[in-house]
Amino acid sequence: MKLKRLPEDFQVEEQVELAPRGGPFALYRLTKQSLGTPEAIDAILRRWNLARGQVAYAGLKDRHALTTQLVTIKGGPRRGLEQTNLKLQYIGQTGRTITARDIAANRFVIVLRDLSGEEAAAAKNALTAIAAHGLPNYFDDQRFGSLGESGEFLARPWCLGDYERALWLALAEPNVHDDGGEREQKRILREHWGDWAKAKELLARSHRRSIVTYLADKPGDFRRALALVRQDLRSIWLAAFQSHLWNQLLAAAIGEAARPEQLTSLTIGRRDLPFFAGLDAEESERLSDLVLPLPSARLHLDEGPLRALYDQVLVREGIELRQVRVKYPRDAFFSKGDRPAVFRPGDLVHETGSDELYPDRHKLTLRFMLRRGSYATILVKRVSGLRIDGDESEA
Repeated sequence: MKLKRLPEDFQVEEQVELAPRGGPFALYRLTKQSLGTPEAIDAILRRWNLARGQVAYAGLKDRHALTTQLVTIKGGPRRGLEQTNLKLQYIGQTGRTITARDIAANRFVIVLRDLSGEEAAAAKNALTAIAAHGLPNYFDDQRFGSLGESGEFLARPWCLGDYERALWLALAEPNVHDDGGEREQKRILREHWGDWAKAKELLARSHRRSIVTYLADKPGDFRRALALVRQDLRSIWLAAFQSHLWNQLLAAAIGEAARPEQLTSLTIGRRDLPFFAGLDAEESERLSDLVLPLPSARLHLDEGPLRALYDQVLVREGIELRQVRVKYPRDAFFSKGDRPAVFRPGDLVHETGSDELYPDRHKLTLRFMLRRGSYATILVKRVSGLRIDGDESEA
């Protein structure tokens, strides 16, 4: 079974509740292919010579896909632009910047290819089970792209006040997504960590080098040096750690609700998580009714089963709920809110047919809607029996 053999095999269209009714913000429809949202925004910034703070988008959309989403630019040009792999269409003016809260849902069209007859039949059975019981609402792998080779979440030492460790993970730890140049810059910094003058001499001009320049002047001030890292990157690190903690909470809840024979294992964010293959009616109802708050120091839970669950999971992660906070700087923070334990795709339809790319094999086309925050790749993994070939790095 194969996914994303063509960009149009994974299509995402953002459903946004923001209309052009006049105002200082230009509103655009961004269509992109084989390009991540941050990379597309960077291209727009360069093309129009804009400051990063002028541009906002509601959500990250898949790199290996054909995607559509809305973007706002404060004082942006009242025209569109088009270049390789992206098109920006001017829609009109709006009174405020777009945010994630504007996303009502995402509409998907996904094609799974190279299926045998048995795989196609198993996929249809999985879709029946999904309609009956839903899916675990895990944050999927695309949430954890910042996780380096050690598998250590940068926000954990940050929360615990170990600013040097957090900065090392941010600037020096290798990541599977690094290109050759980035890996070389990180190698230089690892080899000369603490010898800031030498590191500054060897590093290419970059944001990393500017932080090293600060440390050359004020060695040991890792607290302030971490604050010099781009705020949007620091927000991503916090989101990754909070998402990991929430996934562990859901994993523990599923383990309590289901019997071992009803579970299989799924690796997300370098951790093995339970994934139910079938539930009894009572178990299904229990999980469907469960809502888990996002963990942070701002969350206050009364004594009881839910508080016991949070304490158990967080102790295992080497942190307490009161410590899931950032003391400095205060321009990045953990989100507050609730997340359902289970999600069900809306308007789910499917069709099978002959696969034009793989003779004598089948393809399965899925069309569905997901509310904001749920991941299409979780559905794909369940339908594929958790075994699939193809890039699932983002969605």
